[in-house]
Amino acid sequence: MNIGDFLTRAAEHHPNQPALIWGDQVLTYSETNRRADSIARGLRRLGLERGARVGILQWNCPQLIESYFAVWKAGGCIVPLNARFVAEEVIYHLSDPRATAVIFGVEFREMMNQIRSALPSVKHLVCTGEPIEGQIGYEELVAENFGKNQSTVDVPEDDLAWLFYTSGTTGRPKGAMLTHGNLMFMAISWVADLMRLEPEDVGLHAAPLTHGAGFHTLALMLKACPQVILKPHRFEVEGFCKTVANHRVSNTWLVPTQIKMLLNYSELEKWDVSSLKWVVYGGAPMYVEDLKEALRRIGPVFVQLYGQGETPMTGTYLRAREHVTEGPQAKRLASCGHARSGMEVKILNAEDKEVQRNETGEICVRGPTVMKGYWERPEATGEALRNGWLHTGDVGYMDQYGYVYILDRTKDMIISGGSNVYPREVEEVLLQHPAISEVCVIGVPDKFWGEAVKAVVVLKKEAKVSAEEIIAFAGQHMAGYKKPKSVDFVSEIPRSAYNKVLKRELRDRYLGKRQEG
Repeated sequence: MNIGDFLTRAAEHHPNQPALIWGDQVLTYSETNRRADSIARGLRRLGLERGARVGILQWNCPQLIESYFAVWKAGGCIVPLNARFVAEEVIYHLSDPRATAVIFGVEFREMMNQIRSALPSVKHLVCTGEPIEGQIGYEELVAENFGKNQSTVDVPEDDLAWLFYTSGTTGRPKGAMLTHGNLMFMAISWVADLMRLEPEDVGLHAAPLTHGAGFHTLALMLKACPQVILKPHRFEVEGFCKTVANHRVSNTWLVPTQIKMLLNYSELEKWDVSSLKWVVYGGAPMYVEDLKEALRRIGPVFVQLYGQGETPMTGTYLRAREHVTEGPQAKRLASCGHARSGMEVKILNAEDKEVQRNETGEICVRGPTVMKGYWERPEATGEALRNGWLHTGDVGYMDQYGYVYILDRTKDMIISGGSNVYPREVEEVLLQHPAISEVCVIGVPDKFWGEAVKAVVVLKKEAKVSAEEIIAFAGQHMAGYKKPKSVDFVSEIPRSAYNKVLKRELRDRYLGKRQEG
């Protein structure tokens, strides 16, 4: 089954149900389905072939969700891009998978026009606003094909549906190949484990749908739930609370930083958020003390998930009822829960043998959501999926009841505010600065962001530059969330006898003992 038919069936069963709510704009499931069908038909007429990759560069809005389902209905594979990317990053994420088309918001119209020559594989640029020369208007595609029959392309379950770009320990970001089968099981598992949705449940999108929150929309679409999309590009706590109260929102997905922002909001209690039944969180460290405060002030509605883009957010979970703050089970707040339905989780040693309970090893996952592999990265695929298990790179242990506790990450990835930051990518940019001789980028604990990016820098002889200048330089070449939030200057970076940078030793200078959930 093509997952694009989630929308088809929702429209068939609940045609007049509100589907996408964005400010004053309300689209029913029937209207949303017809618009997605129109775009799908337009893409096919432009020559989109089954399996073709289509870039999606938009802030959260109804057209973003329509674009996802239109590409799937047409038999294509979406390549969602972070709306905060700068031109260099957009070029890479479209060139690597050889995207043949891009659907982008009007905010990116000029940038896409400027970089088009650097994207030889891209044949069509589709703009959701008024297009400029060489671009196609999104609404024109809708109008030209509206009301015409568009049968969803039949695809096998192992066809690619989503290239989810993630970061590892070496090289540039890799595209995790997620199939229709992966996403199908993910959506069903979401409803089975995380939130027992019915069509009357109103969902709220408050995090970028090009990331993990995008999987939430599949679960909502599966059950034909109304989906409210916050308009601001940045999370605003008052707007969030007002939306929950006005629309009687029952479920949402948040990263820990957003929860921290809610807890820092002095007027939180004045809003009626009692309609919330499930607040799914994950994607970054969650401090136990923050979690306790959230339970006290917002209620027992939090559901933790643990997973990666390689097994889209489907590894372990801690149910709302298991978020207890007293008694023998209270220690589980520091865990990431137990295996999701239909998934297997084991702790393996360096020889890929399962260790005893309460012994430390690498957290590994197996099951129907595990990716097909990395796009055109056979060696990385073989390493990540060796012996049939997805090796997460996270170190932890499992207790006697099957609850998993994360101790550290073997990978160097930094997760700041729910967004992945790849240290080597930052280091390569900083090394372009004429004053920098050496640099090592690490993540350090941050009460607000979960982790903050720190650059440890060795300057060239007699060179002078301030931390502020280095941070500004990074911001010119990459998205703001990737640039360092602090810079330390040192005379040398610790190295082993084999001249390998000792990142763990460097981290130990800055990291205190963390208590994470």
